[in-house]
Amino acid sequence: MYKIIRKILFLFDPEQIHYFVARSISFMLKIPGMKFIWKKMYILEDSRLEKKVFGLTFKNPVGLAAGFDKNASMFNDLAYCGFGFIEIGTVTPKGQPGNDKPRLFRVKEDEGIINRMGFNNDGVEVVIENLKNKKTELIIGGNIGKNKITPNEEANLDYIKAFHALFEYVDYFVVNVSSPNTPNLRALQEKEPLKQLLSELKKENNFKPNPKPILLKIAPDLTNEQLDDIIEIVNEVKLDGVIATNTTISRENLKTSKNVIEIIGAGGLSGKPLTSRSTEIIRYLADKSNKSFPIIGVGGIHSAKDALEKLEAGADLIQLYTGFIYEGPILVKKINQEILKTKK
Repeated sequence: MYKIIRKILFLFDPEQIHYFVARSISFMLKIPGMKFIWKKMYILEDSRLEKKVFGLTFKNPVGLAAGFDKNASMFNDLAYCGFGFIEIGTVTPKGQPGNDKPRLFRVKEDEGIINRMGFNNDGVEVVIENLKNKKTELIIGGNIGKNKITPNEEANLDYIKAFHALFEYVDYFVVNVSSPNTPNLRALQEKEPLKQLLSELKKENNFKPNPKPILLKIAPDLTNEQLDDIIEIVNEVKLDGVIATNTTISRENLKTSKNVIEIIGAGGLSGKPLTSRSTEIIRYLADKSNKSFPIIGVGGIHSAKDALEKLEAGADLIQLYTGFIYEGPILVKKINQEILKTKK
């Protein structure tokens, strides 16, 4: 059924359809009895699915990655899709429009998406007001970034502002320095600036009566030497975990014609083209670190098989984004069903 609906949805602009679908889900769930139906269709509850990671207990290990619910305006409805946790953002201290449109593109032959959104969001204050309306018991992560106009020399201040503002309203934090769509942002992944940023955030966190887990989201385009630096920094700073991975700037081995890709232009690629690379990075981090920190695996999960491969590679939790768009909410349930089969 979803694949028929998807064909219709894919006839229209991706960004417009994103918000149309969000409004449609919200409308449907207001119909009497519809929440019960969605629970039956998409939610699988079983204590064997529970996972305790960085001090938090997740109902199941399948989450929604950041970028889908940038302003924390959808998470209450998305909870009926069966997720064990939802990550909102990326949130910046001040609201910003992001990059010029069009900035979101389907790469259907490759079952991927290219985006150059540019951290478009309404700003931390609006996000907080939305989070105050939380009606779900799901764990909510807060993905934070810097404003586009903030120079890298002052980036730490933006992350600290967003951290303090969101602290009471999210269960864990993700430091996003790996998006390719904010100028020079990925330079913050270099060893010294990254170490300084994470150390400052960790210091601020330690001043809190009840510190929250802080994770780092990394790019799939890092070399092994850079991944070694990540492992060293995470262990030295005592960070709570890593999310592997963000979108890629690579365009290798695509089925889509080079002409189409050139017309689309810059942006981060997600979906099936990222499946193998993100799994490779998860395995590398897990093996080289001797599993000294938790890993959330994300990138190209379009089936239960993809999910199990990431868990086998060393991921403690996984997240969906593009796979959720291409396969629909039933993917979450299918993954959890296959996880249960491994526990028999």
